[in-house]
Amino acid sequence: MTAVTVRIAGPEDAAALAEVAAATFRLACPPQTTELAIAEFLRDVLSEAHFAGYLADDTRTVLLAEQDGRAVGYTLLVFGEPADPAVSAAVGIRPTVELSKCYVRAETHGGGAGAALMAATLEAASERGAAGIWLGVNDQNARAIRFYEKSGFVKVGNKRFLLGGVYENDHTLERAL
Repeated sequence: MTAVTVRIAGPEDAAALAEVAAATFRLACPPQTTELAIAEFLRDVLSEAHFAGYLADDTRTVLLAEQDGRAVGYTLLVFGEPADPAVSAAVGIRPTVELSKCYVRAETHGGGAGAALMAATLEAASERGAAGIWLGVNDQNARAIRFYEKSGFVKVGNKRFLLGGVYENDHTLERAL
């Protein structure tokens, strides 16, 4: 395998991003999440059409990780103040950016794809003027929490995340850039 490369995604990448999202979203879901809830979220948030919208939105940056010519992961940054009052109160570094999505294919876990993607994402956030970055991660997702802590994030609060009509409990993590 070759090294992972990371670049800012463009409109031509919407289909590849949706495909990676379909392959990875369930990795972040708590065990009780139904297949119907996952399918609805993929349709309503992570479809090709939605990625096309994210890519056209100047308040968002999407990064795409590739290896051997194949999309293996992506991140989605959302610039601006947090809309959730609990997050806004918990996040202490301003200006801030949300790391809304951070996924790599399961078969690349532990191989450096996540670390390369995170490094490029932090750099992209800093280049756009953010001083801090925050994210929400399901409180049952121990693997992701370990990865984020290894990447310098610390827990600063909690938030709720609606998935399939059920509110899930997320940790709010933050780090300085």
